Amino acid sequence: MTEKHPLTSEEISTIVDGFDPIDWEEVKLLKAMPSDERYFVSLRKTEALRTDLRNKLMKDYPELPMSEINMKMLRSLTPVRIGKSYTEPAYNEHFG
Repeated sequence: MTEKHPLTSEEISTIVDGFDPIDWEEVKLLKAMPSDERYFVSLRKTEALRTDLRNKLMKDYPELPMSEINMKMLRSLTPVRIGKSYTEPAYNEHFG
């Protein structure tokens, strides 16, 4: 097992070089919208993420009933604390 170490500033710069995390076109569109519509944009994106995760879980675990799939979703979207250590949610490697 490899030991994890913090990234240096140079390593971080290499990773994010040329990456602009802000979608300026979306910011302009959101700014032009009334505030109540902006809320629904975020809500739709969140629901799309949940749907994608649910579909992935249903594909990976076809034998599980929907109640178990929903429990796996809950686990994936909620950090679980056991004592002083944290567990990684299912499909954690796909987030971030």
